[in-house]
Amino acid sequence: MSTAIITGASRGLGLALARALAGPDRRLIIDARGAAELERAARELGRQGDVVALAGDVADPAHRRALVAAAGDRVDLLVNNASVLGPSPQPSLAGYPLDELQRVMRVNVLAPLALIQLALPRMAPGAAIVNVTSDAAVEPYPGWGGYGSAKAALEQLGAVLAAEHPQLRILTVDPGDMRTRMHQEAFPGEDISDRPPPEASVPGLLALIGGTQPSGRYVARDVAVTVTA
Repeated sequence: MSTAIITGASRGLGLALARALAGPDRRLIIDARGAAELERAARELGRQGDVVALAGDVADPAHRRALVAAAGDRVDLLVNNASVLGPSPQPSLAGYPLDELQRVMRVNVLAPLALIQLALPRMAPGAAIVNVTSDAAVEPYPGWGGYGSAKAALEQLGAVLAAEHPQLRILTVDPGDMRTRMHQEAFPGEDISDRPPPEASVPGLLALIGGTQPSGRYVARDVAVTVTA
């Protein structure tokens, strides 16, 4: 049985991916900050396979240690999906509160790296790390300086880790725009019903997780189109 850790799995993309990965041949370790939402997700996913749910903040070192300990001696897949947007509405960099930026960096950059550091000794050749990123990491959208710079840093960490650990598959994946709570927070008061649901990004993620693509940056929906073409 393989083991996967998925952070931020109580809703949105994390839950959609967990639903697709859950099954009798895979053990899932999932987390989220909201205990009630996480418990509902765990009950649902538990009908498909073995699921361990731990409520907590990935920025908390003790919580990270508990996640990796729950996985046991082997981690086949680590999905760093949990992240925070920062202030909403998003401020320009000229007025960005630095304490809020530190929080964004702790959750979106330092926490994924810390989880990777803990998981690496338990990952055999061929294991995969998926770091969920955004086009805000590569495009200079006004107002996205905090979140975008954090995701850009995460992307560079993934690239360097791939060079340092060629025996692993370290995949930086942009899921694209999605109709999620975080996306709504980024556009308060706007109608985002035209955005696709997070489930639309899952086929590409599954193709990457189960495929042989080398380490690198991918756009999930482009991968899905390539695989099904």
